Amino acid sequence: MSFDDMCLKEELLRGIYNHGFEKPSAIQQRAIRPIIERRDVIAQAQSGTGKTSMIALAACQMVDTASREVQALILSPTRELAAQTEKVILAIGNYLNIQVHSCIGGKSLGEDIRRLENGVHVVSGTPGRVCDMLDRKTLRPRQINY
Repeated sequence: MSFDDMCLKEELLRGIYNHGFEKPSAIQQRAIRPIIERRDVIAQAQSGTGKTSMIALAACQMVDTASREVQALILSPTRELAAQTEKVILAIGNYLNIQVHSCIGGKSLGEDIRRLENGVHVVSGTPGRVCDMLDRKTLRPRQINY
């Protein structure tokens, strides 16, 4: 199976190939389509097998960039993983003009508030900072579908 066989948006495919991906890993082959179909997925694999890019690909495929609302929320157990997820989404979603922001502790609270108020499609964050943004009503979950 190739990325072309996954019925992904053309702009997303451009981003995938420009980022250097050639073919989907085993975990990506098994999980991307069910995630896009909104099925619950538990994906477990060794480090370095493409789990982060699997989540990023699915998020990029599913968001509607015409809306400036947060549509996808990706929670990560560590700041590093949340930041890495943001970087992958920025890279592969480049041609889709996807706006993503990582809400993580140790970064400027003011920057989080500003970015969320200006509108992003995807938030990648850690539970503590995401809960803080929800409590402040800066992160509005009404359009989060993924």
